[in-house]
Amino acid sequence: MVLSFPVSGVQTLAWLPPVVAFVISFFSSMVGISGAFLLLPFQMSVLHFTSPSVSSTNLVFNLVAIPSGVGRYIREGRMAWPLAWIVVVGTLPGIVIGYYLRVWYLPDPGHFKLFAGCVLLYIGYRLLSDFAPWKAKCASKLDEKFKARAGQTEGLTAGLDANATVRVRHFSMARVEYEFWGESFSFSTMGMFAMAFAVGIIGGTYGIGGGSIIAPFCVAIFRLPVYTVAGAALAGTLITSVAGVILYSVLPAPAGLPTHPDWALGLLFGMGGIAGMYLGARCQKYVPQKVLKLLLGGILVGLALRYIGAVLP
Repeated sequence: MVLSFPVSGVQTLAWLPPVVAFVISFFSSMVGISGAFLLLPFQMSVLHFTSPSVSSTNLVFNLVAIPSGVGRYIREGRMAWPLAWIVVVGTLPGIVIGYYLRVWYLPDPGHFKLFAGCVLLYIGYRLLSDFAPWKAKCASKLDEKFKARAGQTEGLTAGLDANATVRVRHFSMARVEYEFWGESFSFSTMGMFAMAFAVGIIGGTYGIGGGSIIAPFCVAIFRLPVYTVAGAALAGTLITSVAGVILYSVLPAPAGLPTHPDWALGLLFGMGGIAGMYLGARCQKYVPQKVLKLLLGGILVGLALRYIGAVLP
């Protein structure tokens, strides 16, 4: 059955959006990314949905899909709440700026594809940088524990230890420190806030909430384990997506430029995202960090090169 969506002008098979959203969300939710960053190129390239409304529709997908994944991370004790709130406070003002950039300066699909390609390329680079041949091959203590535990039982099915939960040790305006699986991790509160603000601008423009982009930054720059970053990044993305949908729905835009979300299409994507988010969050603890980073980084770089190559002469 073919469905038509008047707001976006999209016509598609009824099963296609939820299936695509399920597959994308399953893998992306393992590293704290909702999947909206991959749904956007799918909508632009396959469904030919290129107006600014595609950004707000992406945010609707976040509202529907993310709660199932966040709930799973909370139940398993792998939610770093200080990180989540810093991401929210930092990205919210950035999203307002991102909205105006998208609507007033990047309405042209060609320009937006170039912008999106550059964002994807940088995220992919950060994820893959640890695999560069000129960098020292030094496994983290968590990777060593994961490998040792797998060797003691049934391979990758062993997963994390039952005691591998987040325990906050210190939270102030200067620094945050928490413990995970017997190891301590810390970061500058203001440094994370500044990064979240910058990321919020990009996320608001790109239509992915902001928290999604900061997940790989937390892993690559602040050296936080992906097992503790994923839940916090998704929680931040959920809250900031609410603000993003409101902005695209009520703030003024140039005459004739569609910015309101296509709720029906966003909800259809969200149906597949609910299941993908939940299963991805549940399976994450059974997959080594390096595998997640390598897979996602490769996908990002491939998409980025495709977009940049299509726009540049």
